[in-house]
Amino acid sequence: MNKKLKQIPKFKNEDKERQFWATHDVTEYFDMAQAIKNPKFPNLKATTQSISLRLPAYLLERIKQLANAKDVPYQSLMKIFLAERVKKEYRSV
Repeated sequence: MNKKLKQIPKFKNEDKERQFWATHDVTEYFDMAQAIKNPKFPNLKATTQSISLRLPAYLLERIKQLANAKDVPYQSLMKIFLAERVKKEYRSV
């Protein structure tokens, strides 16, 4: 079956593109038989969101000490700790 694919429009920004794909069928624009099963995106950065988190002063100080000993920024260390714990919790659900 040789289906004529539609041309993908140009988008002004990512929000417009997101809106478009939320309301359109991707199979009308791409030949899914040619799709890569497990694509790799090594340069893609995860979307992050800032939060405010209140911690006891002693806990923050201990985290900073650990981070200093590991030679990493303390916020990065906190993200690692949280990611590891979330992964562990999901395995037990």
